[in-house]
Amino acid sequence: MSIPFSQEKLNRINELKSRYPAGKSKSALLPVLHLAQQVNGGWLDVAVMDYVAQLMELKPIEVYEVATFYSMYNLKPVGKYVFEVCHTGPCMVKGSDEIINYIKQKLNIGVNETTADGLFTLKTVECLGACGYAPMMQLGKIYREHLTKERVDEIIEECRNNSAINN
Repeated sequence: MSIPFSQEKLNRINELKSRYPAGKSKSALLPVLHLAQQVNGGWLDVAVMDYVAQLMELKPIEVYEVATFYSMYNLKPVGKYVFEVCHTGPCMVKGSDEIINYIKQKLNIGVNETTADGLFTLKTVECLGACGYAPMMQLGKIYREHLTKERVDEIIEECRNNSAINN
């Protein structure tokens, strides 16, 4: 586990907190959780959330509430590539349920599961605000839009190739 944070990370947290008026530093919780997740290998366990609460001078429940509400925070280890497929109305009308089922079958995992090789995790998420490009998913910071089975195959192959190059 990566706690306690390095002095560099602690300085970054203090800088984030300083952006807000006195007594309002809780507003920095979202970016601090992103930082904590990054430091902890892509996910937040209870010990990390407790440490964040201590650093932010919050009750642990305040951190848990935020971390469990937003789909961008992972509460268990995830794969190198996280497929976050939108499954709200507009995407479902355009076939996101079929895309989700295809990914499940193709990678032999369920929603919120990770492949045995640790490469892929499949998540379903609420609206990502790209309804005109449905069905779509977020992969890291990139939106992948107008998904089809063929496009999913290309994305999986691209991820596998990138992983092979970077290892």
